Amino acid sequence: MNITRRSFLASTATAACLPLTSIVHSAEKRPQPWALEVGITTSSLSGHLAAKPKKKQFSLLELPKIMREELDMKVIDLNTSAFKSYDRKYLDQIRAAADKAGCVMINLKMNQSGLDMNNRDPLIRKKALDEYKRSIDAASHLGLKWARPLPLVPKPDMEIHVASYRELADYGAERNVEMLVENYGWMQADPKSVVKLVNAIGKNVSACPDTGNWDSKELRYAGLAETFPIATTCDFKARTLGPNGEHTLYDLKRCFEIGWEAGFRGPWCLEHANANRKTLFRELGQLRDMLRKWMKEAS
Repeated sequence: MNITRRSFLASTATAACLPLTSIVHSAEKRPQPWALEVGITTSSLSGHLAAKPKKKQFSLLELPKIMREELDMKVIDLNTSAFKSYDRKYLDQIRAAADKAGCVMINLKMNQSGLDMNNRDPLIRKKALDEYKRSIDAASHLGLKWARPLPLVPKPDMEIHVASYRELADYGAERNVEMLVENYGWMQADPKSVVKLVNAIGKNVSACPDTGNWDSKELRYAGLAETFPIATTCDFKARTLGPNGEHTLYDLKRCFEIGWEAGFRGPWCLEHANANRKTLFRELGQLRDMLRKWMKEAS
């Protein structure tokens, strides 16, 4: 499927304007230029991708070429840790490298440590929101569709949490960047947590289910069934793999099937790590091929 950054953004603009009820009940009807695409989250490349690469590491500027030539994928879900800076010239270089390789960058996971947009202290909260807004500016400049603030482990004061999310959603809307909600931390114990938070925020927000982030197998499958109907992207997470791609911790195909039956078609962004680059790329290839096979069979 041939996706460019421009066609991706033009097609998704319509979906961003739909009322929340339409998004919840019409998963298969939204425009999906990324349908049937498998990509990666750059957190998968921890230890290999670096803002300032050392020997045997590579940078964001090199990643798109590696994606196409070594991983046979084109969809990239970015993480703030991989950025050297938000300097516009540097961002333009990243965007040019992606365009040249035929890659599409879709999301920025705002994973800066030490930020707390839920804090009762207004100064601490403002510091977090200001930094997130700076990241949203970068996401907008790169032409990304989504950005996701980092969920924290303790359950927040929901009034503050929703207000902060709405502030980011409003800021992002002015820059054509939609906020995502991902099941992490306090959300992992409640299968309805993502849907409840998306509904509470109410606008310019959608779901990014992470198939690995639930507190039990029962919660995982129930949570994915609740969340996939309002998902616009997915972190398809795999833990330790056997030599032939076996995954004993939970059923990867069942996770896929729950999403497919809910009408979700992609992008499926692989999240899987390994300290050995050769092994990592082989395993990412196994996961890529699994998803492509399952999608072909399901279609």
